[in-house]
Amino acid sequence: MYIFKVNLQYVLIVQNVFDPLSIHVFILKNHFPTEAQFVLTVSPSWLSAGASVTLNCSVKDQSAGWRFYWYKTVPDPSDNSYSYELLPGSSSGTEQDSYIVHGQTHTAGYVCRAGRGDPVYTDYSQPQFVWSADFHSSASLTVSPDRAQHFTSDSVSLSCEGNSTEWRVKRLSPEDRYLSDCTIWGTMTGSTCKLKRNRCSGAVYWCESGSGEFSNAVNITIQDKNMILLSPARPVTEGDSVSLSCKLRRQTFDSIVFFYHNEKLIQSDTRWELNISAVSKSDEGFYKCQHSGQESAQSWMPVQGE
Repeated sequence: MYIFKVNLQYVLIVQNVFDPLSIHVFILKNHFPTEAQFVLTVSPSWLSAGASVTLNCSVKDQSAGWRFYWYKTVPDPSDNSYSYELLPGSSSGTEQDSYIVHGQTHTAGYVCRAGRGDPVYTDYSQPQFVWSADFHSSASLTVSPDRAQHFTSDSVSLSCEGNSTEWRVKRLSPEDRYLSDCTIWGTMTGSTCKLKRNRCSGAVYWCESGSGEFSNAVNITIQDKNMILLSPARPVTEGDSVSLSCKLRRQTFDSIVFFYHNEKLIQSDTRWELNISAVSKSDEGFYKCQHSGQESAQSWMPVQGE
């Protein structure tokens, strides 16, 4: 038995065991998945107050006649999958290959698909996400220790809380082609995921509840460098104080430590801490530190309103 692909169709060829010169050919047009024909992109990746979200569905076949259907994903932890709900105004499809979501305030996932003719639909796209760092009571993720960077030797736990008794922890990283959950790179016990040690990674993590909700998202870096920046994993509230610090794995600081905000040097002295007494929105951004030729990874510090 042999299977070949001919003009986007699958052909099954079966040899007759009683007559080697006799074969049977079957067209398996609808029995195998077609290649992905389109890609969904989401912009921006991280939500900011008042921002809209733009979805784009890029079709490989650029010929006319496509209509586009837009969905939000709803988590279903019981079978580690998602169900899809049509977004408003999408039930008949749109001629435009883009769709704007207004008023999105929490982490969310989206998919699209296209159709034309009867219509004949394509498969759904891979889910794409827009992330929010803001906490909300129905679903939240906390990191222990509460910081964005960790050494590979650290014990790191991610805990889900909210209006559910069933949870899963997901992650997406630049190295991952697909979403993965805690069972792949950690150990899930109840509503807490403990990350495996000695594995470098840089990824976005979030919780999904049995009641179909997404938590805030956290960008966590785990590395085997000798130096990391200690900055909070959760958003800092305007008006509060915050302390960022440089930490070495095996030694103490013996010379000047440099702190940078959005690549601009803001402190250079022997202190290994950067203290901000009253945080403002202008303090939001990327931070990193340097010492004796070594440099930490940079981390984003989000700032939320009071």
